[in-house]
Amino acid sequence: MNARRLASRLRHFGPALVLVLVVLFAGVFIWQWWVVADHLRAQARATSSLYGQVTAALADPSPDAGAEALMAITPDVTRSGIPIVVTDESGFPTMAANLPDHLSIGDPGLAAYVSEMDRMNDPIDVPGSGRLHFGRLPVSGLLTRLGFFQVGLLIAALVVGLWAYRSAVRSDRDRLWVAMARESAHQLGTPLMSAGAWVDRLSTKSTPPEEIAEHLRDDLDRLHRVAQRFERVGRPAKQEDVAVGAVAERVAGYFQPRLPRHANAITIAVEAPTAGPFVVGDPVLIEWAMEALVRNAVDALSGRGGRIEVAVHDEGECATVRVSDDGPGIPPEVRANLFEPGISTKRGGWGIGLALARRIFEGVHSGRLRVEPSTQGAVFVAEIPIAPEGEERG
Repeated sequence: MNARRLASRLRHFGPALVLVLVVLFAGVFIWQWWVVADHLRAQARATSSLYGQVTAALADPSPDAGAEALMAITPDVTRSGIPIVVTDESGFPTMAANLPDHLSIGDPGLAAYVSEMDRMNDPIDVPGSGRLHFGRLPVSGLLTRLGFFQVGLLIAALVVGLWAYRSAVRSDRDRLWVAMARESAHQLGTPLMSAGAWVDRLSTKSTPPEEIAEHLRDDLDRLHRVAQRFERVGRPAKQEDVAVGAVAERVAGYFQPRLPRHANAITIAVEAPTAGPFVVGDPVLIEWAMEALVRNAVDALSGRGGRIEVAVHDEGECATVRVSDDGPGIPPEVRANLFEPGISTKRGGWGIGLALARRIFEGVHSGRLRVEPSTQGAVFVAEIPIAPEGEERG
């Protein structure tokens, strides 16, 4: 249980941890840059000072100027921190500077230390004196450690980022499956509840059996269409002639008798001059997407009543479906992510309807679904391309 709780907390704080690692990596990088820049400035200053002293000694006509200059620059070389060992022609150390604390001239371990310096840097032959052996700058060790530290931070950030991404994808997939399950229950629940209500009316004999039978047939047809919808999930969409106006009339016709008529009445009006315009697509999916838009408007008006308008027009290159309501509108804080799965403005909503509608209109039918600015209520506009005359259809 503790392990699961820890994993849940890590998933929750994963993005923040990645951000902290990236900021720490950037801080180390800036620090490293500053150390290198500071060292280069100090090195330039020291080199310029040595050059000035040598130039001054060369210009000095006194016979002891050269020796004095060498004696003067020796402390500067020592202050540089570079380990230096001078050996005679037989390889015996004669001078040294900046040796580790545990080494000195005459120490048996100095020969091994000189060999290690020679592996780092080739020694310099000094005519008449022997060879000069030198090691690396003290700052190079710090830079090496900083480099390894940066690589470790980068690897940690990549690992945590990949893990957080996979966890987020898994969480989104689980949420989507739950939302689809709720959507299927909602899709099946509406006609089942309606059929139950008509059966109750049949037992009370308050409605003519012929009218009840007609409504029951509508509910059965509805259940059949729901089954067809979920059969389409994961399969290639059909390419058939679809009369968008007729689909809008059918969607409104199904909702109209099932909406409240007395308290908080909701009405649906359809503006479709003809059964068309005709588009090429999957009629079951187009009806599903259009129904999601209408149901979204019905939910927005639930408990307050209002009017829903569905307008279908032929715009030449595309058919447009405009679904508007006079409800409370869309909160500004969710407008940017309105079509993302899991985003919902209603209590208990799973936010799958609008995401599904956009997927059908845009992903399946190469159209577009957008929200239009409105001073009252919400306005959704779907556009579906109209196939040119004579185009081959699958």
